[in-house]
Amino acid sequence: MPESAVLTGSLVEKLDAARAASRVLANTTADRKNAALHEIADALLRNAARILPANELDLANARENNVPASLQDRLRLDPQRLESLSDAVLQIASLRDPIGETLRGSTLPNGLNITQVRVPFGVVGAIYEARPNVTVDIAALALKSGNAVVLRGGSAAENTNRVLVQLLQAALETVGLPGGAVQTVDEFGRDGARQLMQARGYVDVLIPRGSADLINTVVRESTVPVIETGAGVVHVYLDESADETLSVDIVHNAKVQRPSVCNALETLLVHRAAADRLLPPVAARLREAGVRIHGDEATQAIITDAIPATETDWSTEYMSLDLAVKVVDDLDDAMDHIRRYSTHHTESIITNDLARAERFLAEVDSAVVMVNASTRFTDGGEFGFGAEVGISTQKLHARGPMGLAELTSTKWVVRGTGQVRG
Repeated sequence: MPESAVLTGSLVEKLDAARAASRVLANTTADRKNAALHEIADALLRNAARILPANELDLANARENNVPASLQDRLRLDPQRLESLSDAVLQIASLRDPIGETLRGSTLPNGLNITQVRVPFGVVGAIYEARPNVTVDIAALALKSGNAVVLRGGSAAENTNRVLVQLLQAALETVGLPGGAVQTVDEFGRDGARQLMQARGYVDVLIPRGSADLINTVVRESTVPVIETGAGVVHVYLDESADETLSVDIVHNAKVQRPSVCNALETLLVHRAAADRLLPPVAARLREAGVRIHGDEATQAIITDAIPATETDWSTEYMSLDLAVKVVDDLDDAMDHIRRYSTHHTESIITNDLARAERFLAEVDSAVVMVNASTRFTDGGEFGFGAEVGISTQKLHARGPMGLAELTSTKWVVRGTGQVRG
């Protein structure tokens, strides 16, 4: 049995079941995995009468505990969001199975044939907050990539997640796969999260998804290898040559379309030579949506009702209808600001200058960099992955939206005819 002095017996039983299920999934055909995904997609729609009341209990608890509106929005499920979840699962089913894909290979001079192929991690752990959709997204991606998954979804969504995990397990068993491939440790509370972080030997990789505090805690305390997702202090830079209509539309979409998520705009940078031209129409559109602007002195001179920005504003992930705005001297000044305050998630430049666009793409060190596009597109579903496990802001193994390929490792397969090394 793997070493772990801290794990309780009942939690170990769950992890053992996940490990056993992972061996089954690693050798399961794509057709059977896809059948399970179709069953999951159908179950989400068939069981709305179970899911939504459980979600309403979680929302009522959130309101009673004065949970911020941004987190309540992340927590909320409704018929439209359930349908979107179901569609995402079907899209994952339609994607090519990555397992067994040959990445490279050759025949050596001695006749040995070597190939590097994709294989599942085995057991994937996930710790996340107030996002019941993540329960389905991660489970579906793990299943398609041949992994079992152990989930800690947090107390805020405990009622919703309990129902979702039951449905996921039943869907797997319906097609002859082990329900133990999807496990939850929510019943163990915070101790379950702590033990999951210490489950090295049972869990192959751990993915935190949530606030900066949660992610930093997992990175700091986990003995299990971690793929680090990150908070989103996301920037848009309006260059001197930026088109007014594009600027207004993109900034509005990036900030307002869903302000509570990690790819929403948090800081707007504007070239000083374009500030008088661009800030008034941009601010007018934002004001209509209820956005509160926190501006530096140059911004306040143009937008007179802006809240004076403090140093803290430049590093804040608001997840609300608040936006920090700063006037910068030029592209270099904008990139200096991004280097200082960015969480390396997503940054976008709005420009008609090709050379500046290419400099921005080359020099800004974030997981996703964009030209003339809303930051809201940094998303596994929008990238064609069906869903995402999270958005990795690290540089090892995976970076940006994480889909099927990012839930795989590789192994080398060597075929010989009796060769020995001299």
